[in-house]
Amino acid sequence: MAEALRVPLYSQTKQALGEVELPSAIFAQPLRSHLLYETVKMQLANRRRGTHSTKTRAFVRGGGKKPWKQKGTGRARQGSTRAAQWVGGATVFGPLPRDYSYRLPATARRRALCVALSAKNREGRLVVLDRLAVESGKTRDMVKALAVLEVRSGLIVLPAHDALLERAARNVPALKVIEVAGLNVYDLLAHEHVILTAEALKRLEERLSA
Repeated sequence: MAEALRVPLYSQTKQALGEVELPSAIFAQPLRSHLLYETVKMQLANRRRGTHSTKTRAFVRGGGKKPWKQKGTGRARQGSTRAAQWVGGATVFGPLPRDYSYRLPATARRRALCVALSAKNREGRLVVLDRLAVESGKTRDMVKALAVLEVRSGLIVLPAHDALLERAARNVPALKVIEVAGLNVYDLLAHEHVILTAEALKRLEERLSA
């Protein structure tokens, strides 16, 4: 059984409620920057739409008639006004729609997630709360809660969908709410703090130990 780390457990008003254990297999991994780089590169590649397109000579309308005869004009020979060197002509070797997505092995993706979580823990930017709720669903109440927690840029990780909390956080700059199932390396690195509820921590352990 992996050795556990202990970090403070806070209430939503930042009152100390004790400590909670973090398994070192998830939160005490050494930094592997190249693994993080490869994972983020994969995520960004998978987000590319790949809809950029140009027309080759097969798709440009017109140009069926030879502009002038082959010999005797003193000009360079031309076969079509839709060749690449003509205004309105086709593009040679231009971009066409394609799929940029690819996937790293599941073990590499899981390890990268552990490395990112470990980095947040070492930097003291991991906040574990017993629960987090904004019953009003108002942005101003979310801002007040973040001010108490001293968080300016944060990724809130929830065990399940919470419509009120997500609505309250929607218009707060540098704040994102995500479920455990969707937690990823890019969002972890893009936000200064990671806020986990106790229930989300249990779900995260289940996900990464599966």
